[in-house]
Amino acid sequence: MLVLQKSKIRNRLLRAMTQADFERLASRLEPIELPRRFVLSTANRPMDHTYFLERGIGSIVVESVGGLAAEICIVGSDGMVPNTSILGAASLPFAIFMQVAGHGHRIENVHLIAAYSESISLRNLLNKYVHASTIQTAYTAFSNANHRIEQRLARWILMCHDRSDGDTIALTHEFLSIMLGVRRQSVTTTLHDLEGKLLITSTRGLMIVRNRIGLEELASDAYGVPEREYDTLIRPELI
Repeated sequence: MLVLQKSKIRNRLLRAMTQADFERLASRLEPIELPRRFVLSTANRPMDHTYFLERGIGSIVVESVGGLAAEICIVGSDGMVPNTSILGAASLPFAIFMQVAGHGHRIENVHLIAAYSESISLRNLLNKYVHASTIQTAYTAFSNANHRIEQRLARWILMCHDRSDGDTIALTHEFLSIMLGVRRQSVTTTLHDLEGKLLITSTRGLMIVRNRIGLEELASDAYGVPEREYDTLIRPELI
């Protein structure tokens, strides 16, 4: 059986583990391809696995019984999903799926929970990640309540850019409308505005970041606090 080498891993959470903690999980981690719309967790269904993404972006989406939907959190090579199995949650009331295709590793929750229970250092690290994810979710709520759609879209593009290889992100207007909880026409109009400011280029199914600094200026206080908190909490061990 091929043994995972920590030096070859891209996932920042796995890389932040001590060598001993990484080795606790390595033999249990299964490589997996994660195509777009791959379901990582189904609402109100038991969770069997936790996923550590190497590439791609996963989206945590709340959907009402009336069919309304909005994204509350995203994850890429910065973390794991679902992040609550270690806390004893058997299921979640929202869905998690891939919005940008990629690949990663998954582990059965029974093995992750066992390692989490055995190691104080692993428990501390994963608890910090849950904390960082909670802050991202809180700032999504703050931004949705207080910022214009231009700022919210700029924030969301920056968050996806942080989790992407290069400046091109595979996203459709329809998907963006779900993520932001707004009408598709509003997304289209706002993307045209950002293009007019030379911040992005938007084509069918693709978005290219042209001016990241300009996007950060537009996003203003909608972006930055969760990212700084993550960088403070999740520090890689020397490999």
